[in-house]
Amino acid sequence: MNEILTKLLAVRKPEKAEQSSGKNNNDDNDKSSGGNSGKLLIDATVAPADIKYPTDLDLLNEAREKSEKLIDKLHDPASGKKKPRTYRKIARKEYIAITKRKNKPAKMIRKTMKKQAGYLNRNLNHVKQLLKSGKGLGEKDLSLLEVLRKVHAQQSEMLKNGKRSVENRIVSISQPHVRPIVRGKAGAKTEFGAEISVSVVDGIVYLDKLSWDAYNEGQDLISQVEKYQEKFGHYSESVHADKIYANRENRRYLSEKNIRLSAPPLGRPRKDTPENVKRQQRLDEIDRIPVEGKFGNGKRKYSLDRIYAKLKETGETWIVLIIIVINLDKLSRVLSRLIFKLPFIRKFTMILKYKICNP
Repeated sequence: MNEILTKLLAVRKPEKAEQSSGKNNNDDNDKSSGGNSGKLLIDATVAPADIKYPTDLDLLNEAREKSEKLIDKLHDPASGKKKPRTYRKIARKEYIAITKRKNKPAKMIRKTMKKQAGYLNRNLNHVKQLLKSGKGLGEKDLSLLEVLRKVHAQQSEMLKNGKRSVENRIVSISQPHVRPIVRGKAGAKTEFGAEISVSVVDGIVYLDKLSWDAYNEGQDLISQVEKYQEKFGHYSESVHADKIYANRENRRYLSEKNIRLSAPPLGRPRKDTPENVKRQQRLDEIDRIPVEGKFGNGKRKYSLDRIYAKLKETGETWIVLIIIVINLDKLSRVLSRLIFKLPFIRKFTMILKYKICNP
């Protein structure tokens, strides 16, 4: 996808070069003396998955119910053996008793979680014994069983050690690849989905990284700048990014490549900041607006705010297709403007307007 977009963008480059050649050649030569040109806009966001907001108690209850269904599948009434006891009615009653309470004390929640973990552990042991008896499970059920075992191990570890988080924590049984991503936003401090890093060049969005695990997007700046150089054969004149990208390592790298970073200098802000510096900072903030607009457009218009796919690969495909549609929307508007610049189209449009205004 990125290769196709690079070729499409290269078609528009000569047109812009011809338009700018007649303006001020001396200034252009001064700017391109270092071999850098163009603006690179980078940012990251989360594409939330379509899952219920996870709580440990709900997760354990759901895991217990799914383990009971596995036991029902594995039990063969014709064998003459008695079905293993699951205490499902008692477990359900205990779960409902706390969920219907208006006030839920932490001690009561923890006690109920321990009971649900015990029921789940009993069911998993029954499943293990039934699998040894000869009757097997399908591939889908086997993968579900593996997820249930991981959920039980993680929840038991957190209950035993009094922790609230664990490495590679599962927050959804139907989508075990989804991880909690702490973003610190006012509306949702923690989001559950895929984190994506993108770069925007001349209104075209390039998907640089997609990960279901949380990561620091500030580490992607160097790779994104190098990808820009691979696409266009030169480095950008400036990089417009959020404050999280403005660490010392990135600043040192950009300084070596003669690339300006649109971020205030490190340290305490100066009281006597020159007017030209303030003006440049304001222009940099304006230049960074399109990348935020792309995220807003994708989430409001193209369902990037809720990924309904269940499988990991399908969710990744969903996200990539949304980025393609965003770019097609941009390219279609550019193409329509180019079409209306053609002489016969302009003449036809003028005649049509005249007929409408003078019937």
